[in-house]
Amino acid sequence: MESDQPLDSYSRVVSGVAAELTPKVASLRVPSGGRGGESLGSAVVFTGDGFLLTNAHVVGRGQGGTALFSDGTSAPFTVVGADPLSDLAVVRAGGPTPPPAELGEADKLVVGQLVVAVGSPLGLAGSVTAGVVSAVGRSLPTRSGAAARLVEDVIQTDAALNPGNSGGALADAQSRVVGINTAVAGVGLGLAVPVNATTRRIISTLMQYGRVRRAYLGIVSVPAPLPAVLRERFARPNGLRVAEVVAGGPADRAGLRAGDLLISAGGRPVQKAQDLQRLMFSEAIGQPLAITVMRNGALVDVIAEPSELVAA
Repeated sequence: MESDQPLDSYSRVVSGVAAELTPKVASLRVPSGGRGGESLGSAVVFTGDGFLLTNAHVVGRGQGGTALFSDGTSAPFTVVGADPLSDLAVVRAGGPTPPPAELGEADKLVVGQLVVAVGSPLGLAGSVTAGVVSAVGRSLPTRSGAAARLVEDVIQTDAALNPGNSGGALADAQSRVVGINTAVAGVGLGLAVPVNATTRRIISTLMQYGRVRRAYLGIVSVPAPLPAVLRERFARPNGLRVAEVVAGGPADRAGLRAGDLLISAGGRPVQKAQDLQRLMFSEAIGQPLAITVMRNGALVDVIAEPSELVAA
């Protein structure tokens, strides 16, 4: 027997987000290899002139493909730029697209907050799942050739994600896209690249230049507690312990050593690897970078000159 009861508040929110975003999320088909194969993924329309946001691993080395929308329309697309180290890519449709989705701010998410995933798992356009933010501040290791990086502040959610969801939208209750679904890490565990100031900058750079240039210091570091006296002085609990210095790299040339405890870089506090990575964009290449470390109980200032990170 059909019920004429109104939807509960949870269902109203999820169905509202689904109705708003489903038309704006495309299923991408990207030809791969020379034997007629293709990879499937999703993408989100985010400008009024046909730009879509997706994952770098969805487009791979492809130059283009076809975007299929939930209303049955399709458009060819070309890859504008991809950044494997953040797992983000921008493509542009060569035909009409739906109105753009609104990009939100992932840094405002809290654990337990409702999120809705919209994508095209297995090529099925317009698939919607819901869940909560399970954790924030996770790091997702990514690699491009010999270059490795952590995607910072990855969003962990229990919204079900399946193959093909990659590149789709993770949205808040107001239908704002706060993340781009990037990986299925395990049963009940999904990850999304956040939409925040850092990734907006990456997206803008991809649209403008087609790639992201990054600076490189050549250290491996881990968070470590500051001694009590420094904790009081700097009003924070942690710094970054240098675990390894790449021989011949910028940090090595500057005199940084394994065991040094990084306090600040470029005048900004560093407590985790992401704090350092935020400084490693193109304008840092070849420019002096002041770094303060604690070494043998004393504060030491060094000047490093980051070089350009070149993926092998």
